[in-house]
Amino acid sequence: MNQALDSPVRGFAFALQRNGERLELAALHHPDYGSICADWCSTEMRRRIAAGRRQLLARAVGLHKERALRVLDATAGLGRDGFTLAALGAQVTLAERNPTLATLLTDARQRARLDAATAEAAARTEIICLDSRKLMGAPPTFDVVYLDPMYPGRGKTALAKKEMQLLRELTGGDADADELLAAANARRRVVVKRPKSAPPLAGREPSLALAGTQARFDIYLARIPP
Repeated sequence: MNQALDSPVRGFAFALQRNGERLELAALHHPDYGSICADWCSTEMRRRIAAGRRQLLARAVGLHKERALRVLDATAGLGRDGFTLAALGAQVTLAERNPTLATLLTDARQRARLDAATAEAAARTEIICLDSRKLMGAPPTFDVVYLDPMYPGRGKTALAKKEMQLLRELTGGDADADELLAAANARRRVVVKRPKSAPPLAGREPSLALAGTQARFDIYLARIPP
């Protein structure tokens, strides 16, 4: 399979390619870059899951207190955080409005369901290709809404920089992240992942925050005020 893709930004050329059982995205305009994929069965994902419900992501969402939470990952991307939450017990809806990323997510889920180590967690996920604002109306249907919008800062490693660069070129970034926060509506909390030194999204101070060495989770309890 080698499917050429249109890009929202002139001069960028992408293609979906099958590499064995895995679907990958190649940036044809960056021939020196490697392909990227959504892989929920990787060593990195096993490490994330092994960190358990005391890790910052799980604590920010509230999984350290209750496992059976219904979570909307409203900016799913490659699904790493969403699948980690599912592996730790949550029922996760991954919303991704970019059709190419949604295709990669679907491929990752299919492969994870065939792996005995990840099948149970994959069964607790669903993937929806649409703007997540359509899922965040009133009354709220999710316990938690999780937002991880793209941030224009630099990644720590060369690999992270290249992957993030390709995702920005493919999607055009998350220029409307402030609007996503304004629309977010959850029964318990809205969680926004930010670089540690970044200002709060849309300038809205959170109810509380959990900070690690690189990232910070801003937590808005109940509903975001208008």
